[in-house]
Amino acid sequence: MAAGMYLEHYLDSIENLPFELQRNFNLMRDLDQRTEDLKGQIDSLAKEYTSNARTLSSEQKLSILRQIQQSYSKCKEFGDDKVQLAMQTYEMVDKHIRRLDTDLARFEADLKEKQIESTDYDSTSSKGKKSDTRQKEKKVAKTRSKVKSSDEDGSPKSAQKKVKLLQPGEFNTPTTNFGNVHPSDVLDMPVDPNEPTYCLCHQVSYGEMIGCDNTDCSIEWFHFACVGLTTKPRGKWYCPRCSQDRKRK
Repeated sequence: MAAGMYLEHYLDSIENLPFELQRNFNLMRDLDQRTEDLKGQIDSLAKEYTSNARTLSSEQKLSILRQIQQSYSKCKEFGDDKVQLAMQTYEMVDKHIRRLDTDLARFEADLKEKQIESTDYDSTSSKGKKSDTRQKEKKVAKTRSKVKSSDEDGSPKSAQKKVKLLQPGEFNTPTTNFGNVHPSDVLDMPVDPNEPTYCLCHQVSYGEMIGCDNTDCSIEWFHFACVGLTTKPRGKWYCPRCSQDRKRK
């Protein structure tokens, strides 16, 4: 049930509450007024009794005492009625408070249930994305292994430099010439956070890329623009880091 429905039903249930409270308060005020009137009568009878006690006959004294006793009994009845009205008013308000607590508990339970469903959906979606990412990584690894094997082969093709190009079918993207792409331009491209990064710029693969001939190279693949290349070099090629290491040796 939506929050609006809970609120609407609760407002409908307390629609008559102000009028019922007002009625009970008016009744209690009326009982208070009657009690005050009786207390005034009791005070008058008590003064009459004390001031004329010597002159009053026994029957008159008894009559005044009976009137005082009846007035006190009536005051007690009014007090009991007032207590009953107060308890009824309390129960009336408490009933709506309990109703509100129950609706809040149900509403919180509905929210938790929706959050659990949303979490389950998100986890299922993330699992699907991870599976797609793993499949892409496997395709990229297969492509690299094929390029390396062609470089190590003794045929004339092995003398040519290994160059990595993004193929249209590899990542389901349209054919585009990225030869002049600068590393800073790739920052504006939508990138999968799970996609591996390469090159000195630590960015994802894009455009033309060249592989270092050092089999122990930690980076392995480099963007043409990042290493100052515009065309494929002849012979073996080593990245800047591996070139420095070879010079030191």
